[in-house]
Amino acid sequence: MGIRACLAKNTPMIFDVAAEIDYAVNFRSAMILSVHAQESSSQQILKEQFELTPKVQSTMFRDEHGNRFIRLDTANHKTLSLRYSATVDCDYGIHHAEKIAATPVTALDQAAVPYLFPSRYCQSDRLSKMAWDLFGNCETPHDKVVKITEWIYNNVDYVRGSTNAATSAYDTVTQRAGVCRDFAHLGIALCRALNIPARYFTGYAYGLQPPDFHACFECQIGGSWMVFDATRLAHLNGLVRIATGRDAADTAVASVFGSVRCTQMKVSCEVGSNQTFVPIRSEQLGPRGVTIAAGGE
Repeated sequence: MGIRACLAKNTPMIFDVAAEIDYAVNFRSAMILSVHAQESSSQQILKEQFELTPKVQSTMFRDEHGNRFIRLDTANHKTLSLRYSATVDCDYGIHHAEKIAATPVTALDQAAVPYLFPSRYCQSDRLSKMAWDLFGNCETPHDKVVKITEWIYNNVDYVRGSTNAATSAYDTVTQRAGVCRDFAHLGIALCRALNIPARYFTGYAYGLQPPDFHACFECQIGGSWMVFDATRLAHLNGLVRIATGRDAADTAVASVFGSVRCTQMKVSCEVGSNQTFVPIRSEQLGPRGVTIAAGGE
């Protein structure tokens, strides 16, 4: 099947995803984990398994976005390991977006409004002049976002280990280096500065090298959330959503309340058996955009 046929008719895919993470615990701590694939109209969990070793007190909860979290108490254990695996049936939409006019802030869906505001890692207020100078003359929101992703790809080097958990979009503009998290934060900040609602996307990504959790971003254009990846490392139709939020603070794989250190992590995303994957990359879409429904919508 060629790329044109794939774009003409969406082809659901089944992915097998897995995460194995080991932690060293310095003293009794609480953790909130985010590794479970989201459930939505475009993501059906066919089967999944989650295990903590040693067995500790834990509960699952969902937030308003449909994200699934595990909250746990490490007790007095010195180590903790999690194992998660799932088989997920994923679908996506292809929308013509190039001619969609900007939606006035006064006409935006109420749920999208919070994604216009600056957030901890996405200081859109500090990047407003830069955004309007570089992209303000682009005719449509889709054109603006495409040009933003191209600019980030061409002007920010992808360098593993070049940033840390405190790095923000403003830092990334200054340093001109980062990882997928930083590329996503910068894309979000620039979009919000242009009055385009933008949110953080974290998930499993088929074909990502080296295998890891992946971050990209979504923008609301014409009432639909379209996904963009400024790193160009992931196939937009090969993503399995874990969580959505304002930025990485809302969607961290592990939020620690105490003292816990990751000692090992393995992540995988493979195509299910007896299937053929036809990749769609950002540069192949042209005037179209990819949408992946989220659990809270």
